[in-house]
Amino acid sequence: MIGKIAGRLEYRGSDHVLIDVRGVGYIVFVSDRVMAGLPANGTALALYTDLLVREDNLQLFGFTSLLEKEWHRLLMSVQGIGAKASMAILGTLGAEGVSRAIALGDWNAIAKAKGVGPKTAQRVAIELKDKAPTVMAMGATAPVSASEGEAVIAPVDEVRDAGTMTARRQPSQAEALSALANLGYGPGEAASAVAEATGADPEADTTALIRSALKLLAPKG
Repeated sequence: MIGKIAGRLEYRGSDHVLIDVRGVGYIVFVSDRVMAGLPANGTALALYTDLLVREDNLQLFGFTSLLEKEWHRLLMSVQGIGAKASMAILGTLGAEGVSRAIALGDWNAIAKAKGVGPKTAQRVAIELKDKAPTVMAMGATAPVSASEGEAVIAPVDEVRDAGTMTARRQPSQAEALSALANLGYGPGEAASAVAEATGADPEADTTALIRSALKLLAPKG
């Protein structure tokens, strides 16, 4: 399994790039969103990859973060979602947008991806909803390494400013706040939701806190 490729970006097509790794060129398929954020040709580039093995073909798919790669893997586990549809969803929403849509059951957002119909979008939201907090927690705890394209999380100081002075002593709260911030929630509402979730279950881990906070933040009615 090829899990990561680092080399020089040689050229880009409509849906793929070629990366030169010490004289060997690898064709890697990427989403529209990833393509738009790539550096100029001839520049060093690192992508996390997932290898799709078929009887008559091998295809590499590239991602700028482990969070995006994990969502690709989970999306493809849903009936009716192949590699093309998964990349369309990720290209439309991004990894954080997919996290938000699935966590909140917003299948309409998923259906905006090209080639994904309403019924398939609903299936994605239903089948993967329980897995969203775990994936979000993974994104929140990913090491900061922007130069290699990994997910960058909010510094602990920012999390503390959001309303929790105990973030350094309770990593699960800081990680939950970071995950919610990545989904676009404001510091105040995220801190309030995490604080309420912590009060209800002081021993909750990161995944449990995210799940509880999302329920508290979900639109009422």
